[in-house]
Amino acid sequence: MKVTDSTPLTDTQSLSISSVPSVASTVNAVSSSTTGETRDLVCFSHLRWNFVYQRPQHLLTRATRNYRVWFIEEPVFGNDLRMAVCTENDRLRVVVPHLPHGSSPDDIIRYQRQLIDELLQKERITDFVAWYYTPMALFFSDHLKPRLTVYDCMDELSAFWGAPKELLDQEKRLMDKAGIMFTGGYSLFEAKQRRHPHVFAFPSSIDFTHFSSARRPLPDPVDQRSLPNPRIGFSGVIDERFDYELLGELAERRRDWHFIMIGPIVKINPALLPKGPNVHYLGMKDYKQLPAYFSNWNVAMLPFAMNESTRFISPTKTPEYLSAGLPVVSTPIRDVVRTYGSQDFVQIADTAKAFEAAIELALQQKHPSDWSAIDTFLAESSWDCTWGEMNRLMTAQMEIAVEQ
Repeated sequence: MKVTDSTPLTDTQSLSISSVPSVASTVNAVSSSTTGETRDLVCFSHLRWNFVYQRPQHLLTRATRNYRVWFIEEPVFGNDLRMAVCTENDRLRVVVPHLPHGSSPDDIIRYQRQLIDELLQKERITDFVAWYYTPMALFFSDHLKPRLTVYDCMDELSAFWGAPKELLDQEKRLMDKAGIMFTGGYSLFEAKQRRHPHVFAFPSSIDFTHFSSARRPLPDPVDQRSLPNPRIGFSGVIDERFDYELLGELAERRRDWHFIMIGPIVKINPALLPKGPNVHYLGMKDYKQLPAYFSNWNVAMLPFAMNESTRFISPTKTPEYLSAGLPVVSTPIRDVVRTYGSQDFVQIADTAKAFEAAIELALQQKHPSDWSAIDTFLAESSWDCTWGEMNRLMTAQMEIAVEQ
């Protein structure tokens, strides 16, 4: 990867907010310690751990080699006030605040702040890295005193539909607090590099061993077994970034091709999505299942719309498709063009007609032409290498802070 630029809780256990009246001052006092090895990483995420398996899961699973990881999700609302802690493995906990229905905005912030303080005290999390995917979490965590604050900016969240109006102001606050910042692609890096002194680009990486298993025949999953060939597939979140008009036109132009869509449909009206006998929506699949689907496709596609929400994306699926041995056709997403299109690893098409021609070329096995070059590139782009380099930079930054 090139860089530019206590006793644990049981499997499912809750913390009651009433058991600790106020621990903010205690947490702040101990968290400022600068001696010993930092043993915990507390992540604040807008994505749920059991949603699509992507960048946060890849990185923080590997982070358990160096830290106990606490993955704090956005709250859910019910009848009680508690913190649910679920064990993913002996080094990783998923933490979900449960708040009462009808809580006011101020109470939502106050409850989360107090629940997090209680968690840190109960689990003796006194010397830790604070890792942020969402700047909005600062509303209830800005009082904490971590050894290091990391902002892993995986998307330009302010460009997404429904983004909170306060997000840009909160991002500025987070960048002021962060000792180091990572970006999920080169376009994001270019947009952020002048706003922080320590920004590093870490584009989408790959678990090659996992996806390369798709290069050999694998049993066809039941829900696509009856679908005819050729199959052109997409795997990912189907939302405002998805070009449903392109898919509809393609499906109409080539009724002999079958388009398989894997992933949840969110933030978009399902009625807008093209329907037809050759368009198949199979829903979200477990990460472990993906190679079996990919193994039985002929071509993979990245039909992203060209809009503000896709301006800075670096799709994780690009290297996953290639690792699976699938030819890839993509709309001209900037980071895909720069990283994969410029080396002729991926075909770039900006219209349905161009997409059709590119898929036809791939079906004839005329593209890509140099799989050995692709595999050499992928070998240098592993999530293991990415995490190792990130942690090296984090450790160096913490050492500098201690010296100062």
